[in-house]
Amino acid sequence: MDNNKSCKSKLHRPKLPPWIRVKVSCGEGRKEVAGILKDLELHTVCSSAQCPNLNECWHRGTATFMILGDQCTRNCKFCAVNHQATPTPPDPEEPEHVAEAAARMKLKYVVITSVTRDDLPDGGAGQFAAVIKAVHARLPEAGIEVLTPDFNADPEALRTVLEAGPTVFNHNVETVRRLAGDIRSKATYDRSLRFLRMAYDMTGGKIPVKSGLMVGLGETDEEVKETLLDLRKSGVTILTIGQYLPPSKKHWPLARYVEPEKFEEWAEFARNAGFEFVASAPMVRSSYNAGELIHT
Repeated sequence: MDNNKSCKSKLHRPKLPPWIRVKVSCGEGRKEVAGILKDLELHTVCSSAQCPNLNECWHRGTATFMILGDQCTRNCKFCAVNHQATPTPPDPEEPEHVAEAAARMKLKYVVITSVTRDDLPDGGAGQFAAVIKAVHARLPEAGIEVLTPDFNADPEALRTVLEAGPTVFNHNVETVRRLAGDIRSKATYDRSLRFLRMAYDMTGGKIPVKSGLMVGLGETDEEVKETLLDLRKSGVTILTIGQYLPPSKKHWPLARYVEPEKFEEWAEFARNAGFEFVASAPMVRSSYNAGELIHT
């Protein structure tokens, strides 16, 4: 069997332009990560959200852990994660399992995200905190980045996560203001900005705040720049911009493929606006090379 063919993604995509190439990496690294995740009954955003970088990252021995199950209480039109109004309760063993997986993978930078859990009183903030503490205990030298939902802008839920001591706090605005109401489920553009500002204010910037957006959903170039300025005003210092690729025909349709030169233009604009770390390219995703980004 051709290993490249066996590892090809089954995602639905229109014909890709020449500047977008998904790396196909099979081999022992990918198998080892898959085995660890299966053994500890853990989910990753890599597989649940059908990330196009999965093969490359798993081959390098990295993954983004997705806690609180694999069923989201929201149903955003860009996202491949499964939707269910009442998912299963959080697994009390999950924090230790994530820490164990991170240790087995010898991670120096651990990225933790989750589905949105509007069914839980704290939105799952307590589970985030428990996972952060478990990883700190097992890997005290490792950096920890959390990518959280908006917790309905509950300041106490946010405080619970921040007080656990993540290295970086991330929440994605996802798209521009005009499109947010159509594309995001329940989440709003202004609430995300407010949430990000709260995260910055609660620590006085001691924990860097990160956010990201996708392009190719129907936004204009000027709207992207307006969004970057809004994020910067909200205290965000770390930024990611990547190309949207529809997970299936049922998801929000692709409006355009953005050329690499435009991503470079936005990166320069963002740096001039005061962002300290910027990753802007077609295959950039919120958690892709997250540890390398803040150390560049």
